[in-house]
Formats: sequence, structure tokens, C-alpha cells
Amino acid sequence: MARISLIAGALALLFLVPNVQAAGSVQEERHDLMESAGKAAKPIGAMLKGEQAFDAAVAMESFGVWEHVAATAGDLFPAGSETGFDTEARDTIWTDREGFNAALDAFAKAVDGAIEAAPQDLETLNMVAGPVFKACKGCHENYRVEKND
Repeated sequence: MARISLIAGALALLFLVPNVQAAGSVQEERHDLMESAGKAAKPIGAMLKGEQAFDAAVAMESFGVWEHVAATAGDLFPAGSETGFDTEARDTIWTDREGFNAALDAFAKAVDGAIEAAPQDLETLNMVAGPVFKACKGCHENYRVEKND
């Protein structure tokens, strides 16, 4: 009986260990990071569409999230992480690493410009958020597989 319990325990570990590793995977980490970028875009988009009142503090909070994304995203696409966790990363990230790094750099510069401008009105927010959204779109077009949710 003890032997059966030991075998059952060993088999359980075989199935649990890969799941634990997947939960902390780089693919999941970058997915969560990109989700945070998308969530940060929502209030700015709502302000620009007139669906939400302008709020400088909320805009700066979103810029802070984007700054974190810009600083950390590049490290979350190491060789060997092309698949797994239902990744939306295109293989062009690895086959055109120079272009991908340039896209991340463009995003970081746009975010830095937005932070430096510290918009205090909707007109300024529109001016500084535009380049950030353009950088996001450019990266998505070239380096992300669009999936239907």
C-alpha cells in the first residue's frame, strides 16, 4: 500500500511540476505586462474620445505603467520563448530582432516624451499620447499575432 502511495505521489509530481513552471513562464510574464499596457491605455483613450473627463494624475499613472513596460519588455522575449502560454508573439521578434528592438526603443522614446510633457490639458494629452499609440500599433502590426478573444 505504501508503495502505491509513493508511485501515485511521484506521478502527481510529474504532472504538477510542468504546470508550476508554466505558471511562472516568461511567456506568461510578458502577457501580463502587455495586458497592463492595454489597461493603462483605456483611460487615456476614454479621455481622448470624450468618454471620460481629463485627469492629469490618471494620465501620468498610465504613462508610468508604459514606462515600466518599455523598460522591461525587451528582456521578456529571450530565444527559446517563441512558443508556449498561447503566445501572441510573432516569430519576427526573433528573426528581426534589430527591428523589434528599434520598435521597443520608439515606444520608450514616445513614453519618455509623454512623461516629460506632463500634460495638464486634453490638447497636450492628445499630442503626446498619439506617438505612444502609433508606436504600439507599429509593434503590433509587425511583431504580434492578433487573436480573436
